[in-house]
Amino acid sequence: MILGCSGLSLTVQEQSFFRAERPWAFILFARNVSEPQQIRDLGAALRDCVGRSDAPIFIDQEGGRVQRLRPPLAPNYPPGSALGALYKSDKTAGLRAAWLMSRLHAFDLLKVGVTADCLPVLDVPIEGAHDVIGNRAYGKDPETVAAMGRAAAEGLLAGGVLPVIKHIPGHGRAFSDSHHALPVVDTPLDALRRHDFAPFKANAGIGMAMTAHVIYSAIDPNQPATTSPIVISDYIRGEIGFDGLLMSDDLSMKALSGDFAARASASLAAGCDVVLHCNGLMDEMAPVASAVPVLAGKALERARRAMEPLGHSDGADEAALRNEFAALFGAVA
Repeated sequence: MILGCSGLSLTVQEQSFFRAERPWAFILFARNVSEPQQIRDLGAALRDCVGRSDAPIFIDQEGGRVQRLRPPLAPNYPPGSALGALYKSDKTAGLRAAWLMSRLHAFDLLKVGVTADCLPVLDVPIEGAHDVIGNRAYGKDPETVAAMGRAAAEGLLAGGVLPVIKHIPGHGRAFSDSHHALPVVDTPLDALRRHDFAPFKANAGIGMAMTAHVIYSAIDPNQPATTSPIVISDYIRGEIGFDGLLMSDDLSMKALSGDFAARASASLAAGCDVVLHCNGLMDEMAPVASAVPVLAGKALERARRAMEPLGHSDGADEAALRNEFAALFGAVA
């Protein structure tokens, strides 16, 4: 499991809980960050609890409205749609901008001990869909999203930070926000294949992916992808060909039903390798932990494989890349 914590430092209860339950990884949010040394200290404390100095620490650092590190910790970066607009006018410049921005994310994150970024967003929105994806997407066509997502992932990897493709097999058609309700997509399977699945299939070799809490009625009318053995086995693993580490989206989102132990159990039984719980609330994390087995077998193998690129940096010149990004895209605040 991947868990969050409640604040800027660990409580005694959190320390005891994490030492006993030994999560595979952790995730940080805005409530967990204030200044660089505090973030480094929090990460060190989390890793100390599980006795693994390489335990991944995740964050959502996309740019635009989904960006946990803000000035002065990191510049305000543009959203994916702005990069996609550049790609539409100049493909070479757009791809370079996507790579550069992710490479700059890697500089920002590693300085504070964060080693995995929940990026790139490979969802392809349609007109009228809920804005939960919106301008986070690189575009509204699969080719743009696939190409820009690949460049973004490669930028993170060049800096030694692990990317996570999301939200597999596609959240772009959702007419509700899965944080608050369960979206149901009634699109025929052929259209899903051409439009929604395509960017994930093109990027299936990336080491980690996060599921969509979305029902695709053409595949499984009863369960969202996260808890659907059919969606995960036949489509995510089968047709799309993703064999990396598959994590659930946040179990505390209201799209899922049942208590937290049931949500965790259903996600793992469906084929997720690890479950994600983000809000740091102990009365939710404890039942999640009670339902989660030790990471083993194929899931452990995928986790180890996903971590192989960690820390392998290209040694690039940060100042030069920041100047290049500013010249391509304009200065960032």
